[in-house]
Amino acid sequence: MCYSLFLMSEVIRLATIQDLPAITDIYNEAILNTTATFDLEPKTLESRKAWFLQRPARYPVIVYEADGKVLGWASLSLWSDKLGYIDTVENSLYVSPEAQGRGVGRKLMARLLELGRENKLHLVLARIADGNANSINLHKKFGFESAGVLKEAGKKFGRLIDVHMYQLIL
Repeated sequence: MCYSLFLMSEVIRLATIQDLPAITDIYNEAILNTTATFDLEPKTLESRKAWFLQRPARYPVIVYEADGKVLGWASLSLWSDKLGYIDTVENSLYVSPEAQGRGVGRKLMARLLELGRENKLHLVLARIADGNANSINLHKKFGFESAGVLKEAGKKFGRLIDVHMYQLIL
């Protein structure tokens, strides 16, 4: 019997404009099918380009790419436009359904937090919809602590949803 070993080439890197179709597709899947985001309407490629191009380098967007295909992305975004919050960010992390359960989210989170430290950010916040145990567990593995629950803060799929707040001081 002959066995072949196929090595998957994977990389986590800063996103480029060429990654936006995949980023948009992954995000739109989450919009339409999950409570991972409270956006209700799919995003256009043009709107994602505007979102991407206006971001300062200090607040990166990264992608997980395997065998030339983007399977996940993550970002750090300014929490508030008030200058006193300049070092406080919110994280976002999305993995395509085909890659979920394969450690992609863990790898993206590790790199995202490294970049936060490199960029001298201080606090990372996460808003996680009630019922998203995978996201809560991932954040806890990286040291995020509960900062409370916003009762019925979001509405999606015809129901009000609690939002769990998590924080990590870098």
